[in-house]
Amino acid sequence: MAEKEQAEFLIEAMPYIKNYFNKILVVKYGGNAMIDEGLKSSVMRDLVVLNLLGIKVVLVHGGGPEITKYCSRMGVETKFVDGLRYTDAETADIVRMVLAGRINKSLVSLIERNGGKAVGLCGQDAGLLKCEVLDPKLGYVGKIVSVNTKVIEDLLDDGYIPVVSTVGGDDQGNTYNINADTAAATISGALGAESLILMTDIKGLLMDKNDPDSLIKKVNVSDIPAYVKQGIISGGMIPKIECCKEAIRRGVQKVFITDGRVPHSILIEILSSEGSGTMFCN
Repeated sequence: MAEKEQAEFLIEAMPYIKNYFNKILVVKYGGNAMIDEGLKSSVMRDLVVLNLLGIKVVLVHGGGPEITKYCSRMGVETKFVDGLRYTDAETADIVRMVLAGRINKSLVSLIERNGGKAVGLCGQDAGLLKCEVLDPKLGYVGKIVSVNTKVIEDLLDDGYIPVVSTVGGDDQGNTYNINADTAAATISGALGAESLILMTDIKGLLMDKNDPDSLIKKVNVSDIPAYVKQGIISGGMIPKIECCKEAIRRGVQKVFITDGRVPHSILIEILSSEGSGTMFCN
């Protein structure tokens, strides 16, 4: 980008920066959007930019493909029930090792290397995400029953980017695997976030799933039942859209589904009128 274009972008971004200044933005990042290492570093750099602009960024991440890889390496069978990973005690230990260890610390390191300050957390730290069993047939898949936001808020006040892995716990010391979209929606609501961005490997909600140019830029929550009835929202998009709706029900002003494979999609979404994905609001 030429110097003049950079200056023009900053001028155009001013009202958006002002709108988000000192407010909380939760970004959910995970799955297939995390596979490319170069793009991952670029995403972390964008989060640092937002943080330096005075936006309080919280990163919530999953890592399903990585969990599957390590289960295979350790000879643990991967099973899915109704689209969710069956998690016995052994799998729960692997989930904690991969999410709270390998992935979490690599993201913290990337943020630090790109000039930011970050602290890695999981839901078991400071009772951040207290859970109970979502459904006995899923094993240790957690339903969040409470969120202790203080540790996140303290870090935000000190200028850090909290990086939260979606591993929860209970008072008996059990480890729970939590759906990352669900965790991000719950955390963003508990924090009173201005917006939640779900970074994924799709462009957003499409009018025609086979036509990438049929992106629906804005969806009101009241439109969702009609889109489900028409089949526009179907399959794996249903639980993702439900998370968008749940975040808004909990008080989040806007929720975005955006393609994490597109360079700078977060900055385009937050700092321009153009946007890059689908925005959900009341």
